[in-house]
Amino acid sequence: MDKHYNFFKYDYKDRWTSYWHQIDEVLKLRPKTVLEIGIGNGTVADYLKKQGLKVKTLDISEDLRPDFIADVMKMPIDNNSFSVVLCAEILEHLPFKDFEKALLELKRVTKKYVVLSLPHFGPPIKISFKIPFIKEIKIVFKIPYHPKHKSGRVHYWEIGKKGYSPRKIRNIIKKYFEIQNDFVPFENQYHHFYILKK
Repeated sequence: MDKHYNFFKYDYKDRWTSYWHQIDEVLKLRPKTVLEIGIGNGTVADYLKKQGLKVKTLDISEDLRPDFIADVMKMPIDNNSFSVVLCAEILEHLPFKDFEKALLELKRVTKKYVVLSLPHFGPPIKISFKIPFIKEIKIVFKIPYHPKHKSGRVHYWEIGKKGYSPRKIRNIIKKYFEIQNDFVPFENQYHHFYILKK
């Protein structure tokens, strides 16, 4: 197994939920072409290809064998090249000062849509109950705890940490895109999805 992707570290149950939402949101947009930024273990790109989509991948790691070896800040891709750009759990690996520059680059290479997900910190309380013949009821809220983010080699910032409120991130995104939808999956409260239109 690739040294970058230990199954128990990166492919835990919540991560598979995120893969499902990435795939579902891309397919709902009915694209002809998709660019996945951050190839990971290849799960999402492989599935989308099996659905008949033309998928290209971009990553900074040459050993992952992406179609494009490049940084999201400067992609060697023509303007308006892909129907959908999928950028899941990538931009937090850049200093926050580069967030808007990265959004501009995503806007440049997509024809129409971006499916973006970002980490959203916050200890959740989740309640789910199901009664026969009635739709399942799910209730979730995050405990209002906003510690200062300790920038490390993994994440420079996360939504929900001090200085990175959901409103602030949303307002920045709205400078460049129309937000068609945003949500945090019940099953994985750490990943915040934004469905963006150019």
